Amino acid sequence: MGARARRGAAGVGEALSARRALLAWYRANRRDLPWRRTRDPWAIWVSEAMLQQTRVETVIPYYERFLRRFPDPAALADAELDEVLGLWAGLGYYARARSLRAAAAQVVECHGGRVPDSVEALQTLPGVGRYTAGAVASIAFDRPAPVVDGNVARVLSRLRGIREPIDGAAGRAQLWAEAEVLVRGPAPGDLNQALMELGARICLPRAPRCPACPLTRECAARAAGDAEALPRRAPKRRPRRVHAVAALVVRGGRALAVQRPPRGLLGGLWELPGGEVATARAADAAALARILRERLGLKAGAALPCGSIQHGFTHRTLRLRVFRCEAKPGRVRLAGWDRHRWVTERAFAALPLGTLARRALALASRREGEDRS
Repeated sequence: MGARARRGAAGVGEALSARRALLAWYRANRRDLPWRRTRDPWAIWVSEAMLQQTRVETVIPYYERFLRRFPDPAALADAELDEVLGLWAGLGYYARARSLRAAAAQVVECHGGRVPDSVEALQTLPGVGRYTAGAVASIAFDRPAPVVDGNVARVLSRLRGIREPIDGAAGRAQLWAEAEVLVRGPAPGDLNQALMELGARICLPRAPRCPACPLTRECAARAAGDAEALPRRAPKRRPRRVHAVAALVVRGGRALAVQRPPRGLLGGLWELPGGEVATARAADAAALARILRERLGLKAGAALPCGSIQHGFTHRTLRLRVFRCEAKPGRVRLAGWDRHRWVTERAFAALPLGTLARRALALASRREGEDRS
């Protein structure tokens, strides 16, 4: 595969030395985490899906609840999306849950309900990329498959002195080449977890704990005295500012909940009806009335302002102004949502909601008259 020819790729001797040090350190210092007490590929796969961009401490209770309800792919494949998203609510990045459910269905249909044991087969499943396939194959099946996540990228960038931005093609290629060299040998699953653990606990983004690192003597960044300067990334664009309005629309003691389409941002989750507006100044009751008319076919009475919420997404920052209003008689005609329900406010809160929708519902449910924006 040409890894040896790539700049920065470790030689066999360097790799063996680093492997021995990493494995010894990991076996003496690894955290006792629930997914490390099993070789069940399904449990390992669920943990990897949840751990993407989410802290270990946050994941543990979700992981345990999820596996109690869905102990194998067949159980998840048979579940309603609302129930799956409800158990995922609060973890964020809901596409992970939708993809995991779709992949479970494919495992049942194409693999007899058994998680495939090769990287190639795993990567045919929805939502399973090179990292997840490598993690499951190595940890559950002892396949010498490399992994590169944020923690691993930081460790390898510093260890081998990789100066290319790791979010560019050249930097990514170097990282995967290094990971592939290191994973060859006994206990590939432990080796991959050692890299992850080292990045999470020792090779930190700021103030790395170099004296406690088992790779101090091999570390190029430590020798150069600039560990905190690595890894390098291309400059990020500033998040785009977006403004929107939403309302708790009530009628006869019940509130209107709308469900987003299954694909796209926050797909399949429920929320308060509303929509984007051009500017912060345009986020007013008149804009809300227009959106409710155009997207729901409803006329509403006077809108009571309840406050504003700011919420960050990956590439944008949303400022949402929240209202409460009474809906006049009329049939709901959805435009842009999949389903709607008239529910009690308590039942609304029990639906699968994203963090933003949950905050907006709480704000609108206070029933206070003053604008807290």
